[in-house]
Amino acid sequence: MLAAVFDDETPRTIPEKTAFLERHRVALWDSIARCTIEGSADSSIRDVVPNDLSVILDHAPIRAIFCNGRTSLDCFNRYIRPVLSRDAIPLPSTSPANAARSLIQLTDAWKVIRS
Repeated sequence: MLAAVFDDETPRTIPEKTAFLERHRVALWDSIARCTIEGSADSSIRDVVPNDLSVILDHAPIRAIFCNGRTSLDCFNRYIRPVLSRDAIPLPSTSPANAARSLIQLTDAWKVIRS
């Protein structure tokens, strides 16, 4: 998805992925450190232990926080926003289960991260 958003080649190796993220000034961080989940069903998420995002926010000039899908945003708002007092911008989920949007529509929606 990010390669399409930035009109760049898809990185394959970890060094290529790291270089890609650095080149486009993107930091990836999961809002959930661990949880109990059945398969990949977001609806089964429980026993959430949130990540402490201040670790990255206190050391990097993060201008915006984006969430990949509704469940991600809900978790962010429930566990992290009260601590950080920062809002997150929701993006449509890139999960294959999100059949409501085509790849082109998803890419267009995700282009907001470029600004």
